[in-house]
Amino acid sequence: MPDNINNNENQKDLSQAPIFDHLLELRSRLIRSLIIFIFGFCFSFYFSTNIYSFLVSPFFDATGSGGEMIFTAPQEFLITKLKVAIFGSSLIGLPYFSIEIYSFLAPGLYKNEKTALIPYFIATPFLFLLSSLLVYYFIIPLALSFFLSMQIDSSMDNISITLLPSVSEYLKLITSLIIAFGICFQLPVVLTLLAKVGIVGSDQLKKGRKYAVVLTFLIAAFLTPPDLISQIGLAIPTILLYEFSILLVSIIEKNKGTKQTKDK
Repeated sequence: MPDNINNNENQKDLSQAPIFDHLLELRSRLIRSLIIFIFGFCFSFYFSTNIYSFLVSPFFDATGSGGEMIFTAPQEFLITKLKVAIFGSSLIGLPYFSIEIYSFLAPGLYKNEKTALIPYFIATPFLFLLSSLLVYYFIIPLALSFFLSMQIDSSMDNISITLLPSVSEYLKLITSLIIAFGICFQLPVVLTLLAKVGIVGSDQLKKGRKYAVVLTFLIAAFLTPPDLISQIGLAIPTILLYEFSILLVSIIEKNKGTKQTKDK
């Protein structure tokens, strides 16, 4: 009887050992990811003035040499630099965190599943980078030109109204646009993943096209500042990406049909 109890306890220990090993591995990966986040924060804070100068360049390009920014509270620029550091650490840490999670899950995946996920790990940062470049070099300059056109010259109307943005409000504007565009540009990734698991199909996406257009403009109005340039600038690329997603989903469906035919 004691031997049976010992055997059961040994089997229980053996069955629990892999779970503890996985938890220890996961803890190690999370700790490494946290270290990268902290390193990214320190690095970004050290160069926060340079990073902010880069982000604010479109404003000074739009205003010319007479552009000026202000902060209205003693601690405002320090808090702005901390926000820049958090933003920078996220850009550095999130890709590394994704790699760690993939490395943790990869041993439990089949070879074809690993191969299928690789394009998404490439497409996600690429689309985010593409959206960020669109914001920095196209959307922000257009939006700033629109805002600057609302200034009033005292020589014409006996009143002077000049745009003097605070450092925190400008950072909020450009980071919110980068995040909004970055999220919306992941649409092909999301829809193709849903197509692979059979949740959506190309016919569904085609039928829902008109609803998608309306929803896109509503989301753009919610995510962007209240100006038409930013809203249209986000909505039009998103609609184009939706059409591109329909094409990708059609290709996925065609490949599935070909594979099923070969299996038969």
